[in-house]
Amino acid sequence: MITYEKIKNNPAVKVYIEEANRALHALGYTEHGFAHVTKVATLAGDILEKLGHDAHTVDLAKIAGYMHDIGNIINRVDHSQSGAVMAFRILDKEGMDPLDLSRVVSAIGNHDEGTGMPVNEIAAALIIADKSDVRRSRVRNDDKSTFDIHDRVNYSVYSTDLDLDKDTKKLTLRLDVDTAYGSVMDFFEIFHTRMVMCKNAALTLGLSFGITINGQSVM
Repeated sequence: MITYEKIKNNPAVKVYIEEANRALHALGYTEHGFAHVTKVATLAGDILEKLGHDAHTVDLAKIAGYMHDIGNIINRVDHSQSGAVMAFRILDKEGMDPLDLSRVVSAIGNHDEGTGMPVNEIAAALIIADKSDVRRSRVRNDDKSTFDIHDRVNYSVYSTDLDLDKDTKKLTLRLDVDTAYGSVMDFFEIFHTRMVMCKNAALTLGLSFGITINGQSVM
């Protein structure tokens, strides 16, 4: 059986993550390296585990989360589809069961806004985990005077929590924001499409989705 731990220790996957992150750094994007993909893998798995999915499905979600951004070594444009094809080759070569492989690559190929859809529970968990990773430590630009809106918004978020209430079936993204760097309006200017995607992904999992910023509900 192909496990998350085995994929984490796959030398080729490690190189692809490193090189994809390096390419995005050259293009001026925020961090997309091991910190990001590990957090996404953990969050995706946690979401499904809390909803009562079996351990195998949870592990598949972690694999999808860990590999979801490797397509950036080809190009940022359509990186979800490129990454899905790359992941297919790697996982097929490792001998992953065809059904498991189908679910993982489908999730990876559908994680990005614009073209992605929560086509299964793994894709839904991956979308939510990926889009909710907004935090100051992802900003790589050391010169605050040259921050673009993406830098400002990410830098403004000094605390992030994804809370799942199983009783009310509500998933809430809680952000603590320093508005000296980015306003609530800035956040929605660049994240509105992503948050709508999270809302649809939550619905796929039988949940509602909301956002609080500095303790105030904004969605």
